[in-house]
Amino acid sequence: MPAMGECDHPEIREAVRRLCERFPGAYWRALDRERAYPTEFVRALTEAGWLAALIPETYGGAGLGLSAACAILEEIHAAGCNAAACHAQMYTMGTLLRYGSAEQKRRWLPEIAAGRIRLQAFGVTEPTSGSDTTALRTTARREGDRWIVSGQKIWTSRAEHSDLMLLLARTTPKEQVQRRTEGLSVFLVDLREAEGRGLEIRPIRTMMNHATTEIFIDGLELPLEALVGEEGRGFRYILSGMNAERILIAAECIGDARWFVDKAVAYAKERVVFGRPIGQNQGIQFPIARAYAQTRAAALMVREAARLYEGGADPGAEANTAKLLAADAAWAAAEACLQTHGGFGFAEEYDVERKFRESRLYQVAPISTNLILSYLGEHVLGMPRSY
Repeated sequence: MPAMGECDHPEIREAVRRLCERFPGAYWRALDRERAYPTEFVRALTEAGWLAALIPETYGGAGLGLSAACAILEEIHAAGCNAAACHAQMYTMGTLLRYGSAEQKRRWLPEIAAGRIRLQAFGVTEPTSGSDTTALRTTARREGDRWIVSGQKIWTSRAEHSDLMLLLARTTPKEQVQRRTEGLSVFLVDLREAEGRGLEIRPIRTMMNHATTEIFIDGLELPLEALVGEEGRGFRYILSGMNAERILIAAECIGDARWFVDKAVAYAKERVVFGRPIGQNQGIQFPIARAYAQTRAAALMVREAARLYEGGADPGAEANTAKLLAADAAWAAAEACLQTHGGFGFAEEYDVERKFRESRLYQVAPISTNLILSYLGEHVLGMPRSY
């Protein structure tokens, strides 16, 4: 199936495809059985410079735009691989680049670009608040030359495999702010120093191999320079990062959809039942064709959202719409692919069931379909707030 745009970073796409050829289905199946982290794959992406795509050249990165990052992630997923092990390094980078101090960028970005430091963890969601970010209970209070942080985070993926984590905490009590989005601040936490000194990471085993965790924080001390940007303005900062996250993950969904469509088409052509290829039957052919059409349409929305973001906007409507449509396209393609394979789709060796499980996540994360619809209903269409 064609890429998101035939003239959209073709050299990058070809290079990423070549890299992914070194990590075939057997590699991912072995990791999936053990719920292991794809260390070799992440190392290869790092050494090739792909995880530093968005870091300016001044700091040792490639200085590329979000559309290039989309191309990288789309091709990874179209090749049957999974970028979830490291994609956060791209979208968390936006918060540090846009709002970090000159010293923070000078200290950390060259190390991240070189692969000596990983920034892959994003501590936002909590067990009690879920997607209601403004209701989070993790607090940070200033005492002299330190911040003292206590609270709990959940679904903080890759924390066990990251050196740094962006953490959102409330620095002004909710009852003391006029708007509930005020009083939240972002901190850059060095997990190498924090773990065992007020911070504990516990892995959560899930339906797919996603390396996600729960984090417990009790009296963790952070230096004053751990604060990113201005105190109390963290909600605005993470919204910008979340828009980038939704666009990039939408690109991954496009890649997944392409993989499913290609896999389904190939099998439909070669599988013969009742003396004819099953792809000759409209019951097989039409769902695949519809998923293809959905994917092409969603890809255009992803490109538009990336274009706006690269232009300096925070395109909430476009980022959310891209994520919604791309996740739906991937799921439609997954359903068509599994149904096309029949019983063989459930067999591990075909990789369909693994990718099927991985694709289901994006109906829920990083933002659920219902919350996207609520956002569009209220902020785009002007209807009353639904929650």
